[in-house]
Amino acid sequence: MTQFSTSDLSNSPATETIEKYDRVHQLHPWAAMDAWRKNASMVMQQAKGIYLWDATGKRFIDGPGGMWCVQIGYGRAEMAEAIAAQVMKLPYNSPWTSTTEPSASLARSIAEKAPGDLNNVFFTTGGSTAVDTALRTVHFMNNQLGRPSKKIVIAREKGYHGSTYLAASMSGKDRLKSRFDVESRLVRFLPDVNPYHRPDGMSVADWCDEKVADLEKMILECGPENVGGFIAEPILCSGGVIIPPEGYHKRTWELCQKYDILYISDEVVTAFGRLGHWFASEDVFGIVPDMITCAKGLTSGYLPLGACIISDRVMERMTGPDQPVMFSNGYTYSAHPVSCIAALKNIEIFENEGILEHVRSISPHFQARLQALKKFSIVGDVRGMGLLGCIEGRPENSGTGLEAERRLGALLDKACEKRGLLVRPLINMAVFSPPLVITLAEIDAMFDILEDALAEVTKSLGE
Repeated sequence: MTQFSTSDLSNSPATETIEKYDRVHQLHPWAAMDAWRKNASMVMQQAKGIYLWDATGKRFIDGPGGMWCVQIGYGRAEMAEAIAAQVMKLPYNSPWTSTTEPSASLARSIAEKAPGDLNNVFFTTGGSTAVDTALRTVHFMNNQLGRPSKKIVIAREKGYHGSTYLAASMSGKDRLKSRFDVESRLVRFLPDVNPYHRPDGMSVADWCDEKVADLEKMILECGPENVGGFIAEPILCSGGVIIPPEGYHKRTWELCQKYDILYISDEVVTAFGRLGHWFASEDVFGIVPDMITCAKGLTSGYLPLGACIISDRVMERMTGPDQPVMFSNGYTYSAHPVSCIAALKNIEIFENEGILEHVRSISPHFQARLQALKKFSIVGDVRGMGLLGCIEGRPENSGTGLEAERRLGALLDKACEKRGLLVRPLINMAVFSPPLVITLAEIDAMFDILEDALAEVTKSLGE
């Protein structure tokens, strides 16, 4: 196991200065606006494999895998070498006027791995801009077809699709207070699809029927002539690793086919190995969508990059017989050659090390250890697939409502951190998606910490 010297990582003035700069000047994502200058963020210094070291030299298992993204683990020298070589060869290229070998080769590689006829790759800066591109494609296609009213996109409660204006408008994280505006004219939300929240006595099959019916009801209420797209994560990851009931994806895809609605599969988290496949849409859930969005694991987080993959059939419908029309969507850093070379090296590492096969082989053990956490009284539900997992807490004796749930989540987060495990707290939930290179022994170490932390929190709450 790799260890780092901590002789220069103590609580030195340098570290205190970094903390001060951070508090005073850096606004973090999802900052609490009543306390953002008060709370010190953990200063991370180094990483290797599945581990992170903070400025004091303390080691943590990276339970969230960065932000669902560090698939190949940290500290890959071959990745650094590939990035450095491309920086020296060609650090930037304008995608408006020319192409590069990394971007063209990566586009072909992605198209070969994507399902069906999804052969057209538009590179973006990350997941949010990939989703924006997919949504703008819905609008562009229907304008091109002379259907200017067919613009509404149906999304789901607890879904998350990004932070840009359009992508944020499609995100349905209903329990988060926000002072941001959204484009409500272009979106409608379906009710929660989480089987854990179905009424007492209702079967999962009946729940699935109801959720599929929710989609058709919404289409008919809006009018099929007004609905242009349906956007769905195969697993609602930021919503708490919510796995819709079996058969849901195929049946909602069939409804989209019936009403000529573009199906957007948001695979920003699930693509590139998280479920043991390049893409989950077809290999896991049996559908070939009209578009797939991806990012995160595309480069294993080493550099920012996203992609919107568009089917041939959609491209044909956007290519009209009339006067030339520009698909005027793009970013300064679209198809960035250094990011693209990082993605190509990432794919090479996947293939050389059999990472997809590794994920499929260790996932049953990961999920078995996850399911065993149900024995704790404060655990209401555990759910997961592949190397994705979520614990949903149930603070029965320590109060009810949002504040009690936040307290439980905070206690579990603190107990895990104390023991050297980072998880991602989401109100009363803890979610984790470790690097895909995690070993069986490291899975056991992670869940041993979770069990110990849950025991401590259970005792402290008197459950």
